[in-house]
Amino acid sequence: MELGFWMVIIFLLFYEPIIGYFGFQKFKKNVEIYENARIKYYINTMIGIWIPTVFILVLVAFTDLTLQQIGLKIPRINTEILGTWFTYLGLGIGILYLSLVLYYILGYFFSDKIKSQLTKKKSDEWEKSEVSPIFPITKKEKKLWGYVSITAGITEEIIYRGFSIFAFTYLFPDLSVWIVILLASILFGLAHSYQGFVMGVLRTTIFGVLFSILYIGLDSIIPLILFHFLLDYIVKLGDEKS
Repeated sequence: MELGFWMVIIFLLFYEPIIGYFGFQKFKKNVEIYENARIKYYINTMIGIWIPTVFILVLVAFTDLTLQQIGLKIPRINTEILGTWFTYLGLGIGILYLSLVLYYILGYFFSDKIKSQLTKKKSDEWEKSEVSPIFPITKKEKKLWGYVSITAGITEEIIYRGFSIFAFTYLFPDLSVWIVILLASILFGLAHSYQGFVMGVLRTTIFGVLFSILYIGLDSIIPLILFHFLLDYIVKLGDEKS
Protein backbone atom coordinates (compact mmCIF):
# COMPACT_ATOMS: atom_id res chain seq x y z
CA MET A 1 0.00 0.00 0.00
CA GLU A 2 2.85 2.38 0.82
CA LEU A 3 4.33 1.88 -2.65
CA GLY A 4 0.98 2.78 -4.18
CA PHE A 5 0.81 5.94 -2.07
CA TRP A 6 4.26 7.04 -3.22
CA MET A 7 3.40 6.29 -6.86
CA VAL A 8 0.37 8.60 -6.68
CA ILE A 9 2.30 11.36 -4.87
CA ILE A 10 5.16 11.25 -7.40
CA PHE A 11 2.64 11.32 -10.26
CA LEU A 12 0.96 14.38 -8.73
CA LEU A 13 4.31 16.14 -8.33
CA PHE A 14 5.22 15.75 -11.98
CA TYR A 15 2.16 15.29 -14.18
CA GLU A 16 0.02 18.37 -13.56
CA PRO A 17 2.75 20.82 -12.46
CA ILE A 18 5.00 20.01 -15.43
CA ILE A 19 3.16 18.14 -18.18
CA GLY A 20 -0.05 20.02 -17.42
CA TYR A 21 1.77 23.36 -17.55
CA PHE A 22 3.37 22.76 -20.94
CA GLY A 23 0.16 21.22 -22.22
CA PHE A 24 -1.65 24.45 -21.43
CA GLN A 25 1.01 26.53 -23.21
CA LYS A 26 0.49 24.38 -26.30
CA PHE A 27 -3.28 24.72 -25.94
CA LYS A 28 -3.06 28.55 -25.89
CA LYS A 29 -1.44 28.42 -29.32
CA ASN A 30 -3.80 25.78 -30.69
CA VAL A 31 -6.96 27.59 -29.56
CA GLU A 32 -6.10 30.46 -31.91
CA ILE A 33 -5.86 28.06 -34.85
CA TYR A 34 -8.11 25.04 -34.35
CA GLU A 35 -11.86 25.26 -33.89
CA ASN A 36 -12.12 22.25 -31.57
CA ALA A 37 -9.03 23.02 -29.47
CA ARG A 38 -11.06 23.61 -26.29
CA ILE A 39 -13.06 20.42 -26.76
CA LYS A 40 -9.87 18.40 -27.15
CA TYR A 41 -8.26 20.13 -24.16
CA TYR A 42 -11.30 19.49 -21.94
CA ILE A 43 -11.31 15.79 -22.86
CA ASN A 44 -7.56 15.44 -22.25
CA THR A 45 -7.94 17.24 -18.92
CA MET A 46 -10.65 14.85 -17.76
CA ILE A 47 -8.64 11.81 -18.82
CA GLY A 48 -5.52 13.13 -17.10
CA ILE A 49 -7.22 13.67 -13.76
CA TRP A 50 -9.16 10.40 -13.84
CA ILE A 51 -5.90 8.40 -14.17
CA PRO A 52 -4.69 8.93 -10.57
CA THR A 53 -8.27 8.74 -9.30
CA VAL A 54 -8.82 5.32 -10.84
CA PHE A 55 -5.46 4.18 -9.47
CA ILE A 56 -6.54 5.29 -5.98
CA LEU A 57 -9.79 3.33 -6.36
CA VAL A 58 -7.75 0.31 -7.47
CA LEU A 59 -5.78 0.66 -4.22
CA VAL A 60 -9.11 0.65 -2.38
CA ALA A 61 -10.13 -2.53 -4.19
CA PHE A 62 -6.89 -4.47 -3.72
CA THR A 63 -5.24 -3.13 -0.54
CA ASP A 64 -6.30 -2.26 3.00
CA LEU A 65 -7.20 1.30 1.94
CA THR A 66 -10.94 1.93 2.34
CA LEU A 67 -13.43 4.40 0.88
CA GLN A 68 -14.02 5.74 4.38
CA GLN A 69 -10.32 6.53 4.78
CA ILE A 70 -10.38 8.72 1.66
CA GLY A 71 -13.44 10.60 2.86
CA LEU A 72 -16.25 8.84 1.01
CA LYS A 73 -18.64 8.53 3.92
CA ILE A 74 -21.63 10.25 5.51
CA PRO A 75 -20.73 13.77 6.75
CA ARG A 76 -20.68 14.59 10.45
CA ILE A 77 -19.24 17.47 12.45
CA ASN A 78 -15.81 16.46 13.77
CA THR A 79 -14.09 18.87 16.15
CA GLU A 80 -11.65 16.34 17.63
CA ILE A 81 -8.79 16.87 15.17
CA LEU A 82 -8.69 20.64 14.60
CA GLY A 83 -10.52 21.73 17.73
CA THR A 84 -13.85 23.51 18.04
CA TRP A 85 -12.58 26.99 17.15
CA PHE A 86 -10.80 26.13 13.88
CA THR A 87 -13.50 23.66 12.85
CA TYR A 88 -16.38 26.11 13.15
CA LEU A 89 -14.34 29.01 11.77
CA GLY A 90 -13.63 26.93 8.66
CA LEU A 91 -17.26 25.88 8.39
CA GLY A 92 -18.39 29.49 8.77
CA ILE A 93 -16.08 30.71 6.00
CA GLY A 94 -17.15 27.80 3.82
CA ILE A 95 -20.85 28.54 4.31
CA LEU A 96 -20.36 32.23 3.51
CA TYR A 97 -18.41 31.41 0.36
CA LEU A 98 -20.94 28.78 -0.73
CA SER A 99 -23.76 31.28 -0.17
CA LEU A 100 -22.00 33.78 -2.44
CA VAL A 101 -21.53 31.16 -5.16
CA LEU A 102 -25.18 30.09 -4.96
CA TYR A 103 -26.26 33.76 -4.99
CA TYR A 104 -24.59 34.29 -8.36
CA ILE A 105 -25.62 30.95 -9.85
CA LEU A 106 -29.29 31.28 -8.91
CA GLY A 107 -29.28 35.01 -9.60
CA TYR A 108 -27.91 34.41 -13.09
CA PHE A 109 -31.05 32.47 -13.97
CA PHE A 110 -33.63 34.49 -12.04
CA SER A 111 -32.35 38.09 -11.85
CA ASP A 112 -31.43 40.30 -14.79
CA LYS A 113 -29.44 42.55 -12.45
CA ILE A 114 -27.28 39.72 -11.11
CA LYS A 115 -26.92 38.26 -14.59
CA SER A 116 -25.64 41.63 -15.78
CA GLN A 117 -23.19 41.84 -12.85
CA LEU A 118 -21.86 38.36 -13.54
CA THR A 119 -21.55 39.07 -17.25
CA LYS A 120 -19.55 42.25 -16.55
CA LYS A 121 -17.34 40.42 -14.05
CA LYS A 122 -16.71 37.67 -16.59
CA SER A 123 -15.86 40.25 -19.25
CA ASP A 124 -13.34 41.95 -16.93
CA GLU A 125 -11.73 38.60 -16.08
CA TRP A 126 -11.56 37.72 -19.76
CA GLU A 127 -9.37 40.74 -20.42
CA LYS A 128 -6.80 40.19 -17.67
CA SER A 129 -6.88 36.49 -16.78
CA GLU A 130 -3.98 34.27 -17.86
CA VAL A 131 -6.38 31.36 -18.24
CA SER A 132 -9.14 33.10 -20.21
CA PRO A 133 -8.46 30.91 -23.28
CA ILE A 134 -9.76 27.94 -21.29
CA PHE A 135 -13.19 29.51 -20.68
CA PRO A 136 -16.00 27.83 -22.68
CA ILE A 137 -17.66 29.94 -25.37
CA THR A 138 -19.83 27.82 -27.66
CA LYS A 139 -22.84 25.78 -26.50
CA LYS A 140 -20.92 22.56 -27.13
CA GLU A 141 -17.99 23.78 -25.06
CA LYS A 142 -20.27 24.90 -22.23
CA LYS A 143 -22.01 21.53 -22.21
CA LEU A 144 -18.68 19.71 -22.02
CA TRP A 145 -17.50 22.16 -19.35
CA GLY A 146 -20.32 20.84 -17.18
CA TYR A 147 -18.71 17.40 -17.35
CA VAL A 148 -15.30 18.95 -16.63
CA SER A 149 -16.82 20.57 -13.52
CA ILE A 150 -18.29 17.27 -12.34
CA THR A 151 -15.00 15.50 -13.02
CA ALA A 152 -12.99 18.12 -11.12
CA GLY A 153 -15.38 18.02 -8.17
CA ILE A 154 -15.17 14.25 -7.82
CA THR A 155 -11.55 13.56 -8.73
CA GLU A 156 -9.78 16.52 -7.14
CA GLU A 157 -11.55 16.01 -3.82
CA ILE A 158 -10.67 12.32 -3.83
CA ILE A 159 -7.05 13.04 -4.79
CA TYR A 160 -6.15 16.23 -2.93
CA ARG A 161 -8.33 15.96 0.15
CA GLY A 162 -9.38 12.38 0.86
CA PHE A 163 -6.33 10.52 -0.45
CA SER A 164 -3.54 13.05 0.09
CA ILE A 165 -4.41 13.84 3.69
CA PHE A 166 -4.70 10.16 4.56
CA ALA A 167 -1.53 9.23 2.64
CA PHE A 168 0.64 11.90 4.28
CA THR A 169 -0.76 10.99 7.71
CA TYR A 170 -0.07 7.30 7.04
CA LEU A 171 3.43 7.81 5.64
CA PHE A 172 4.45 10.40 8.23
CA PRO A 173 2.44 9.64 11.40
CA ASP A 174 4.42 12.10 13.54
CA LEU A 175 3.60 15.12 11.38
CA SER A 176 1.29 17.82 12.73
CA VAL A 177 -2.13 17.83 11.09
CA TRP A 178 -1.41 21.39 9.91
CA ILE A 179 1.74 20.25 8.10
CA VAL A 180 -0.29 17.46 6.48
CA ILE A 181 -2.90 20.01 5.39
CA LEU A 182 -0.18 22.26 4.00
CA LEU A 183 1.50 19.43 2.06
CA ALA A 184 -1.80 18.28 0.54
CA SER A 185 -2.71 21.89 -0.31
CA ILE A 186 0.67 22.55 -1.95
CA LEU A 187 0.11 19.50 -4.17
CA PHE A 188 -3.28 20.97 -5.07
CA GLY A 189 -1.72 24.35 -5.79
CA LEU A 190 1.03 22.86 -7.97
CA ALA A 191 -1.63 21.13 -10.05
CA HIS A 192 -2.75 24.62 -11.11
CA SER A 193 0.70 25.92 -12.08
CA TYR A 194 -0.60 26.59 -15.59
CA GLN A 195 -2.62 29.49 -14.14
CA GLY A 196 0.53 31.27 -12.96
CA PHE A 197 2.15 31.43 -9.53
CA VAL A 198 -0.09 33.95 -7.73
CA MET A 199 -3.50 33.14 -9.25
CA GLY A 200 -2.67 29.49 -9.77
CA VAL A 201 -0.30 27.94 -7.27
CA LEU A 202 -0.62 30.40 -4.35
CA ARG A 203 -4.35 31.08 -4.55
CA THR A 204 -5.23 27.43 -5.09
CA THR A 205 -3.00 26.37 -2.20
CA ILE A 206 -4.97 28.74 0.05
CA PHE A 207 -8.23 27.26 -1.26
CA GLY A 208 -6.75 23.84 -0.58
CA VAL A 209 -6.16 24.76 3.06
CA LEU A 210 -9.77 25.92 3.44
CA PHE A 211 -11.14 22.82 1.73
CA SER A 212 -8.90 20.58 3.86
CA ILE A 213 -10.24 22.24 7.02
CA LEU A 214 -13.79 21.72 5.73
CA TYR A 215 -13.05 18.08 4.92
CA ILE A 216 -11.63 17.35 8.35
CA GLY A 217 -14.41 19.31 10.05
CA LEU A 218 -17.13 17.51 8.09
CA ASP A 219 -15.31 14.14 8.13
CA SER A 220 -16.34 13.64 4.50
CA ILE A 221 -15.44 14.86 1.02
CA ILE A 222 -19.00 14.43 -0.27
CA PRO A 223 -20.15 18.02 0.52
CA LEU A 224 -16.87 19.31 -0.93
CA ILE A 225 -17.47 17.47 -4.19
CA LEU A 226 -20.69 19.44 -4.65
CA PHE A 227 -19.04 22.71 -3.54
CA HIS A 228 -16.10 22.16 -5.90
CA PHE A 229 -18.46 21.39 -8.78
CA LEU A 230 -20.35 24.65 -8.23
CA LEU A 231 -17.10 26.67 -8.16
CA ASP A 232 -16.10 25.28 -11.56
CA TYR A 233 -19.63 25.34 -12.98
CA ILE A 234 -20.00 29.10 -12.44
CA VAL A 235 -17.16 29.68 -14.93
CA LYS A 236 -19.46 28.89 -17.85
CA LEU A 237 -22.02 31.48 -16.75
CA GLY A 238 -21.89 35.14 -17.67
CA ASP A 239 -20.47 34.87 -21.17
CA GLU A 240 -22.78 36.29 -23.80
CA LYS A 241 -20.48 35.77 -26.78
CA SER A 242 -21.93 32.48 -27.93
